[in-house]
Amino acid sequence: MDAQLKELEEEIGKVPLIVKKWADEDPDLKDWVTSMDKLIWKDGKLSRQTKKIIAICVAAALRDRHAVRAQAAGASGLGVDYDEVEEALRVTFLLAGMPAYTYGRTAIDDLMKK
Repeated sequence: MDAQLKELEEEIGKVPLIVKKWADEDPDLKDWVTSMDKLIWKDGKLSRQTKKIIAICVAAALRDRHAVRAQAAGASGLGVDYDEVEEALRVTFLLAGMPAYTYGRTAIDDLMKK
């Protein structure tokens, strides 16, 4: 595994399968995506923790089980607590409806214990 993939694994817990495929099939795309990932997640006006909460809510609104679980795991690793995510999911509920809230809430109930 190259250095970029090792760093990505350390950051998010595991390297998505598609990124591993790009490492072999399209290294330029892999390089671009991992560089963009690093740029997006770094602290700026918003902290990484806040960005993770946003990511969980977007993934819940899209009903992307894999992304919700991956982002929740990453958020826990950054010290984001259950109550913060649950409150943000209420905003998601207001804007994206009950299915998005239920979807996200079920995932964090499993992954982020109070």
